[in-house]
Amino acid sequence: MRALRVSEDIVPVSQFKTEAAEWLKRCAATGQAVVITQNGKPAGVLISPRVFDELTELKRFVATIQEGLQDAEAGRLTDHASVVSQVRQRYRQHRSR
Repeated sequence: MRALRVSEDIVPVSQFKTEAAEWLKRCAATGQAVVITQNGKPAGVLISPRVFDELTELKRFVATIQEGLQDAEAGRLTDHASVVSQVRQRYRQHRSR
């Protein structure tokens, strides 16, 4: 996503209301966010469904990394050799059924 351009990517709510379909098409086509203002102040941001999905996925990824770092700091770790051993044991149990 490119940097926000004040001259192109900020629209007053009154203008947005009259041109909503065009702004939606533009947002979907470019992936660029649009800031909607009310009384000269930012009131909302319009993003495409694709960008929303990307941001949501990124947020989940970062949360997972943070959770892993917290586990490491709290000592909730399992070394590689133990994991391999557990996987092999489960595999053997599964094959013997």
